[in-house]
Amino acid sequence: MTVTVAVAGASGYAGGELLRLLLTHPDVRIGTLTAGGNAGTPLGQHHPHLTPLADRTLADTTPEALRGHDVVFLALPHGHSAELAGQLGDDTLVVDLGADHRLTDADAWHRWYGGEYAGAWPYGLPELPLPDGSVQRGALRDVRRVAVPGCYPTGGTLAVAPALHTGLIEPDVTVVSVTGSSGAGKALKPHLLGAEVMGSVSAYGVGGAHRHTPEFTQNLSRAAGQRVSVSFTPVLAPMPRGILTTASAPLTAGMDADAVRAIYAKTYAEEPFVHVLPEGSWPTTAATVGSNNVVIQVTVDVDTRRLVVIAAIDNLTKGTAGGAVQCMNLALGLPETAGLPTTGVAP
Repeated sequence: MTVTVAVAGASGYAGGELLRLLLTHPDVRIGTLTAGGNAGTPLGQHHPHLTPLADRTLADTTPEALRGHDVVFLALPHGHSAELAGQLGDDTLVVDLGADHRLTDADAWHRWYGGEYAGAWPYGLPELPLPDGSVQRGALRDVRRVAVPGCYPTGGTLAVAPALHTGLIEPDVTVVSVTGSSGAGKALKPHLLGAEVMGSVSAYGVGGAHRHTPEFTQNLSRAAGQRVSVSFTPVLAPMPRGILTTASAPLTAGMDADAVRAIYAKTYAEEPFVHVLPEGSWPTTAATVGSNNVVIQVTVDVDTRRLVVIAAIDNLTKGTAGGAVQCMNLALGLPETAGLPTTGVAP
């Protein structure tokens, strides 16, 4: 089975990472590549590392350019996917890497993003545990629309969901995530210039002001089967890619770290991309670069009776493009791991 794939927004970081993965996918033929302001330029001008596609000319992002493909990935800014997707047929699998279809609550969309609410699509986090004992993977098979999670909620959700799902912690979670600058995209922004980022770590979106907060709340409430309160703080670090998340919450009962780790290990035992580390090992972003892995460690702060979970991902791979390819595989009945590396790049 060979599927033809189009990528809208191919000149951006997410689009480039998608193409890097799709080039190694055994069942994919890469078709039209589009961009907005970069239309008419060669892909190699924006992604010189994608040598096999360097001579491809980027087309305008229009429905006409994207039609006729089995799969269309929309790696576009928030608010740009919904109208375009509405002009693509139901026989096309559309995978949206933006936020347009992630939230199930229209009021939350209006508060955090504004503009017309386009409705929710099946949520593309296959490993998310659900109250009935299943996981979200089942909701992604044979669908024709998928909303890929945000990069922060991908690692943060998988860090906390097993504890909420099993009632280990109170539904009051604190999440702090340190990320690299590629998470902000390729647009030129003064605060992301090298001179501003190098040698400096800075928090932003503090006090519940980041747009991924309602997505965290939505995911973790689903896992817990009840409303979960989430305090989320993102931190920008002087590195190009990766997210290291620290999440904590009060324990509901006295448990030691070994017992908690056993619950996490059981939850993720069959997951090809989620790895619970042995005692004494701690996640690092460097260990996940270029891979579709989520690396997790858990412990208990005995004095405060709080669970502490550390998780690392590559924000561009599992956090964005890798998650999108994983969802494509599930939706089309392909092997879930096809085209997705489980080894990182080091040093």
